[in-house]
Amino acid sequence: MSVDINAIGSHKIRSVPGGEQVELKTFWQDQDAVVIFFRRWGCMLCRLWAKELSEIAPVLKKNNIKLVGIGVENAGSKDFMEGKYFDGELYHVEDISTYNTLGFKRFNVVSIITSLFWKQSREAIAKGRGMGLHSDLIGDSLQNGGCLLIQNGGKSRHFVQLGPADMLPNVDILEHFNLEAEYKEETMANKVRDNIECNKQRDKPSIKNFLPFEPIHVIWCSRRCKQTKV
Repeated sequence: MSVDINAIGSHKIRSVPGGEQVELKTFWQDQDAVVIFFRRWGCMLCRLWAKELSEIAPVLKKNNIKLVGIGVENAGSKDFMEGKYFDGELYHVEDISTYNTLGFKRFNVVSIITSLFWKQSREAIAKGRGMGLHSDLIGDSLQNGGCLLIQNGGKSRHFVQLGPADMLPNVDILEHFNLEAEYKEETMANKVRDNIECNKQRDKPSIKNFLPFEPIHVIWCSRRCKQTKV
């Protein structure tokens, strides 16, 4: 799906915190921009993607490329901001039309649950869990996201998530801006999820253990830990 950058640029968003209204196009009028559209602030997979994107934030900043994270709503943004998951500016859309214009998929209750059993999702959940990341119940859990990579006066790339764990790799982002020479696999690789080490520390009982989809990870990671010990 192609995107009319001029049309999407006129959509209005609000800053987190503060609520200041700006148009999307202000991000790329005078510089290059990486604009991430997260699924939900409380989504573990979004928090994981935010952490991984933050690994290349210093490179983007050094090259005057703005890194922006946008959510589908304000609900849950405070916890996301305070968790320091993302090393960039934060905003939320005023209404769902921005996500619709960008062609971002919306799940239903059945398809979102099914998608969390996909191999890509299971591996990302395991990685996030190993990093101490968790989900919460705040906000719309059915919306998918994606990103825009925009060069000032040049080419753009439109990435649409097909599943909740679908993330554009850091190396692809840097390559879009001809910065592949600054890519360091050891720290920026969105580590191959097959190499995840299971977190051997068990959480103390708390409400997070009863959040949706946590059991999927617990069952799978437990099985994976047993296999590694053999």
